[in-house]
Amino acid sequence: MSQLTEMISETLSVIRKKTKKNYSIGIILGTGLGGLVKEINIEHEIDYQDLPHFPLSTVESHKGKLIFGSIEGKEIVAMQGRFHYYEGYTMKQITYPVRVMKSLGVKTLLVSNACGGMNPNYRKGDIMLISDHINLLGDNPLIGKNEDDFGPRFPDMSEPYSKELIELAEQVALENKLKVQKGVYIAVPGPNLETKAEYRFLRATGADVVGMSTVPENIVANHMGMKVLGISIVTDECFPDSLQPVNVEEIISTAMNAEPKMTLIMKEVIKRIN
Repeated sequence: MSQLTEMISETLSVIRKKTKKNYSIGIILGTGLGGLVKEINIEHEIDYQDLPHFPLSTVESHKGKLIFGSIEGKEIVAMQGRFHYYEGYTMKQITYPVRVMKSLGVKTLLVSNACGGMNPNYRKGDIMLISDHINLLGDNPLIGKNEDDFGPRFPDMSEPYSKELIELAEQVALENKLKVQKGVYIAVPGPNLETKAEYRFLRATGADVVGMSTVPENIVANHMGMKVLGISIVTDECFPDSLQPVNVEEIISTAMNAEPKMTLIMKEVIKRIN
């Protein structure tokens, strides 16, 4: 038994005292995006601090709870609050909860985040479905000995975000007359926001939005064969020639204002997942 398998077994021993169920859908809620919790028929909640080997959320607006319940009759487990590289955690710590979700039966992972919009066609408050990503974090959660029990040494990343789930989300948006963008998310370490020169560089790489999360979780989910849907809310406009100072309060406020649209899309996608 590997060290990771032992750690997960210890975490599961606490979870299984609360619930014996398996959960087919996992959800990670990003900055200012905890509103989906109101849509969950909650059966159990466990604080991260009570789960062996779980890091603790240190970022404003991240509650730090693992929530078990259902949405639209589907059994789900949700992270209310995630972990970031800039908090000082390793990539393996950041992605550990995704490993635990897989061990609870999760096959589909829905991930949300707040991000900066660099595509000139995007505006603050827009929702973007992630079609692909670029990893500029300078690290990877799969570095080191491969966990053969979980996935292959060289996982394929030709479809990191499920086309099937993206099409479902687009259909939901169309039916509800919601405008959605679709584009490339680039992940950087943070925690500072970027300079004008950095935004120009990041845009030139082919990215539409920039953020500080999501990519590690996605890589590990793909390693384990999960399908992933990523949804970003554009919380600030990152156009170098008209760049304005922004603070975290504004970012959270924008995320919360746009969050009901994202919640509707997520809820309806969950309803339609087979």
